[in-house]
Amino acid sequence: QVQLVESGGGSVQAGGSLKLSCKASTNEFASYCMGWFRQVPGKERQGVAIIGADHYMTYADSGEGRFTISRDNAKNTVYLQVNSLKPEDTAMYYCAAEPALKLSGKLVCAMSLIPSQYDYWGQGTQVTVSS
Repeated sequence: QVQLVESGGGSVQAGGSLKLSCKASTNEFASYCMGWFRQVPGKERQGVAIIGADHYMTYADSGEGRFTISRDNAKNTVYLQVNSLKPEDTAMYYCAAEPALKLSGKLVCAMSLIPSQYDYWGQGTQVTVSS
């Protein structure tokens, strides 16, 4: 079982920035694929950014260029830097994790932006952007 705890959300003006953090409780953090997702009430949860065990990154089209995902394995933490925030970025932001696959001795992540592909979730941190 992996516990994930997000922090860093808040209320900001349009054009502002935030850095979200997600701390994981696991001895195998380096072998997990990590992602950030967001959800608006009444709508489907959507992928924002994924970072693999090999540190490759994938972004949703709406986020690339403004959002940056990173990880610090020594701190068991994944980050999402969000810049130039827009009111439409307002959402609950969730951290998610899934174990990387061990294929031919290598750790492989699907790099999926589909929420159902992830096994573990944090409680979310709210980001509110005012115009």
